[in-house]
Amino acid sequence: MNPIKRMLVAPAVAVALWAVSAQATTDEAIAERLKPVGQVCVSGQECVGVEAVAASAGGAARSADDIIAKHCAACHTTGLLDAPKIGDSAAWKARADEQGGMDGILAKAISGINAMPPKGTCGDCSDDELREAIEKMSGL
Repeated sequence: MNPIKRMLVAPAVAVALWAVSAQATTDEAIAERLKPVGQVCVSGQECVGVEAVAASAGGAARSADDIIAKHCAACHTTGLLDAPKIGDSAAWKARADEQGGMDGILAKAISGINAMPPKGTCGDCSDDELREAIEKMSGL
């Protein structure tokens, strides 16, 4: 065999082997990057894998104090736009009488009232978490 061809065959074989192994790694990496981030779950049907995500996302209920501090205090501490102030049980009692008790206040908190958006600013709060926060703020 020609000495020049011999010198070119070894690097060519090495490049070919590297390309094959790199392609296999690339295909796996591409498949991993294209893997869906999440899935759509339909109510009433089994949704595999969601339990682990919910648990890692902090599936434990938040305390009323946490929710108030993060979502309610901005308006209910100062009484912004006639929001009943935290601890002003007379104002909260008047709202409760007007709206049908605690259930009425909770319904308004869920749907929104006046300048308050639905669920205040806590779109991911459960109804129970909202009820606890309202009870804590109102003293009812």
